[in-house]
Amino acid sequence: MNGITIPMAIMDFIPVCLFFAAALILQRDLYNKMVKGAFALLAAGSIMVLLSGIYKALWKILYAMGVCDYTALDVAFFPIQAPGFMLVFLGLVAMLVRKNRMTVPLGRHPGPRIRKQPGIHPGPNHRCAGFQWCLFILARRMKQRLAAILFVLAFVFMMGMGYLSATFDDSSNMHWVAQTVNILGNGALLWGVCLLHKAGLAAPHSIRKGAAA
Repeated sequence: MNGITIPMAIMDFIPVCLFFAAALILQRDLYNKMVKGAFALLAAGSIMVLLSGIYKALWKILYAMGVCDYTALDVAFFPIQAPGFMLVFLGLVAMLVRKNRMTVPLGRHPGPRIRKQPGIHPGPNHRCAGFQWCLFILARRMKQRLAAILFVLAFVFMMGMGYLSATFDDSSNMHWVAQTVNILGNGALLWGVCLLHKAGLAAPHSIRKGAAA
């Protein structure tokens, strides 16, 4: 592989840390709103996504340092991340459906639609889009407009990652672009989650209709 340097490999841990922080805050704030099964899906999915990011970053830094080219860490990325995002999505959907009678109907705020476009392959990015869609609904229910915008931006950046993965040429510049887009996407995710936390997401009835009015 070409284009991977030690600073670039270290930079790959930044989006991992951003996602970890966002997932941790979400799990703490949503624990009292989810049945055990839904929370288990959210927690297990978050751990899988986190591990996939750690594996990928660890593979890069081992390669950049000349220790070894342990490709199993790279190959494991998508098979672990994709189901992880799916579990997170299912856990959040289960919570939203359970709260549906007390909140705004799901169909009223459909969020960003997922459209198949040339160069964007279905996979973890589209499952992540479902995750962003659920957070978008939470932000709208809590009347947190900036948080909703940030989740849309995170969705756009994740779709950008899908495009980059389809056109990746393995050059150093492409690696830096991909890393920057990934950091921006997870940064927007964490910022939006922090805004929901600050607005009182942890409160038992925070996502009921009119709770944030």
